[in-house]
Amino acid sequence: MDKVQVLMSTYNGEKYIEEQLQSILQQSYHNIEILIRDDGSNDNTVNIIRKYADMYSDKIRFIKGSNAGIIPSFFKLLGAVDLNASYYCFCDQDDVWMNDKVERAVNVLQLCDRAGMYFSSTMLADQDLRPIKVWPAPSQKAPHFYNALIQNVAVGATVVINKAARDLLISKTVNHENLQMHDWWAYLCVSAFGRVYYDEQPTIYYRQHNNNVVGGHRTIFHELWNKWRSFRKHSGHKLLKKQAIEFNKLYADSLDTEKLNQLKLFIQDRKSVKHKLLFLRSSKLYRHSFLENQLFKFLIIIDYV
Repeated sequence: MDKVQVLMSTYNGEKYIEEQLQSILQQSYHNIEILIRDDGSNDNTVNIIRKYADMYSDKIRFIKGSNAGIIPSFFKLLGAVDLNASYYCFCDQDDVWMNDKVERAVNVLQLCDRAGMYFSSTMLADQDLRPIKVWPAPSQKAPHFYNALIQNVAVGATVVINKAARDLLISKTVNHENLQMHDWWAYLCVSAFGRVYYDEQPTIYYRQHNNNVVGGHRTIFHELWNKWRSFRKHSGHKLLKKQAIEFNKLYADSLDTEKLNQLKLFIQDRKSVKHKLLFLRSSKLYRHSFLENQLFKFLIIIDYV
């Protein structure tokens, strides 16, 4: 049975972390180890982790770090993995995994002969784990590089990657300040050079509470409104383009011609309405709903993206 290593970054997670750890330790897939890096917690999180590390010394390895932020923390975890493992799971500190989460991912990824990434839908839940709905809703469109450039559909807490994908992610020195999120970067890189697999069946209870770094949305209108507010807040920063430029700098030489053309088209300057319309006519980039695609086109026209 191939070894799976869970990569968990923690920060002030004392309220929910024990439930999360228990759900990992009770997985139907048994060859699992957990690598935890604490990102400078000042509550009781570290004491809880040490208690579990003592109880499960053969299963849990702990790194006590200083506060670097969630993206650098996950990259530090990727650099500290057990190289004997075949698969690596991204893990949040406050969710609960369904019993067969790891087994489902391994069953998919063991068929992949290149860089591979698995992710699934989630069961959105309140802070007491009462189910709300399946999120994101299943899409007719498959994961693809042309989506990853402008949208992340991969909920990081469900992501599992194989060793080839892990090696791809650490093969370059990345400027973390240019990334939207570590899971989005993984989706972008693996969709460019490997295979991304989406499972419509939820594999985690995705807990919603006031301290979520990133969370789900109860309705599509709530989601669109929050996206619009985010775009307005970051107007002028062009964060999607910033991440794409970082990807271009690191990986353009390895990209196939068609994907490279779409990448270059997206990161070029569009100063006039004519250039924006030409981009929209030539671009193959897409988001996963009709409304979001319309919003993206509107944001291109008003020069927010």
